[in-house]
Amino acid sequence: MPEHKLKPLPSLIFFSRWLQLPLYLGLILAQGVYVYLFLKELWHLIHDANALSEQGIMLIVLGLIDVVMISNLLVMVIVGGYETFVSRLRLQGHPDQPEWLSHVNASVLKVKLAMAIIGISSIHLLKTFIEAGQLGLPPCEPGAPANATFCSRASHLGVMWQTIIHCTFILSALGVAWTDRVMTGNTEKRQHAG
Repeated sequence: MPEHKLKPLPSLIFFSRWLQLPLYLGLILAQGVYVYLFLKELWHLIHDANALSEQGIMLIVLGLIDVVMISNLLVMVIVGGYETFVSRLRLQGHPDQPEWLSHVNASVLKVKLAMAIIGISSIHLLKTFIEAGQLGLPPCEPGAPANATFCSRASHLGVMWQTIIHCTFILSALGVAWTDRVMTGNTEKRQHAG
């Protein structure tokens, strides 16, 4: 492999990518916090299962799914971002290499992140719709249990804004995917023409 000699300024600029390493390590620590949160909620579900209503169980399970989806998003950002912007992981041929990592680039990463954000937003919106059955009740006090049926965690305005924000995420993801498709199509046309 030929050795590449860079001038000092380009070398400094190129090696500045390693400043992102602490950011990715911080995201790994954040994922550890999500593992702790997941186990805490799972214990709450198992320990209080007899006292919870069906709706309370459903809300806790949706919360667990939400934590898993956020954790998946973190893995995509950590692994895909490091591979794209810092250094190669050199996982070719490893049996546990994620399938999507073999063709990851900044564009693919953006589309995957947009889809993950829509999935997370969908879980939150579903939780809100389930809780919307209690609209009209007085608002829940801070610290009220998840299965509290004497108060409402949702408001008409909150449901409306959450729905609008979710639709905005969908439109944004479609815009990112369309832009990626147009850019990829233009690149392919230039390669065939050349």
